[in-house]
Amino acid sequence: MAERLILAEPLLADGPQGIVPALPVRVVPCLDVRDGRVVKGVSFAGLTDQGDPATLAAAYERQGADEVVLLDVTATSEGRGARASTVRAVRKELSVPLAVGGGVSEVAGAAALLEAGADKVSANTAAVRNPELLSALASRFGVQCVVVAIDAARAGPGARCRSGYEVVVRSGAERTGKDAVAWACEAVDSGAGEVLLTSFDRDGTRSGYELRLIEKVRAAVNVPVVASGGADAPADMAEAVRSGADAVLAASVFHTGNWTVERVKQALADEGVPVRPPYGAEP
Repeated sequence: MAERLILAEPLLADGPQGIVPALPVRVVPCLDVRDGRVVKGVSFAGLTDQGDPATLAAAYERQGADEVVLLDVTATSEGRGARASTVRAVRKELSVPLAVGGGVSEVAGAAALLEAGADKVSANTAAVRNPELLSALASRFGVQCVVVAIDAARAGPGARCRSGYEVVVRSGAERTGKDAVAWACEAVDSGAGEVLLTSFDRDGTRSGYELRLIEKVRAAVNVPVVASGGADAPADMAEAVRSGADAVLAASVFHTGNWTVERVKQALADEGVPVRPPYGAEP
């Protein structure tokens, strides 16, 4: 069994091509789940079926995934938490760390997900509404278990966001007017031990990560930053790392079979990005 409750430290160094982490970068497949099935779309819309979450999670672990993220994408809109039954099914097939989000709005709900097999819980919309939720989760479970998921879009006309990025919630259906970088700082101060940073504009587009957003959040917080939204190839991931990401999350490139985790890690290593050996990878 892999060590659980892993929290990577965001130790960075300046390299010839930009920021290079002093510790290995995590490669993290993401499972967006609706009604017990993995789905994927563009900017959280047009979702299509990608398969069974437990089966995909097991495959990604065999390929060498460092962690798996499971997000119940309709939990908030349906007024419920992520389904513990799905978490249990995935955990049964998985030994690497598992982070779970979707509808986390109270300590009891988070506890149920951790008891079902999650190592970390991710809060998004509810945390924006009530930052004290992050403090309550950190107090009960420790900061290593608490992830703030930030969905950020380029600020719209009239939005007073100094960073140029605005927090969106409810799977992108609602713009909050809240500055994404300022919210990242507040969330970390409230108890989040990690930032899962998704570009709403890039999600599912396979046009590369929103590097400017990553740079701004990296400069503002002292906890690990997981880059999400837009990956098409390892070159995109390497750019995200050089912009300050401690981990790179992707979905489409893995679900479609264009890249395996093992091949991504090899390509990153060839780019000079430190990665963990894919111990679970099949020969």
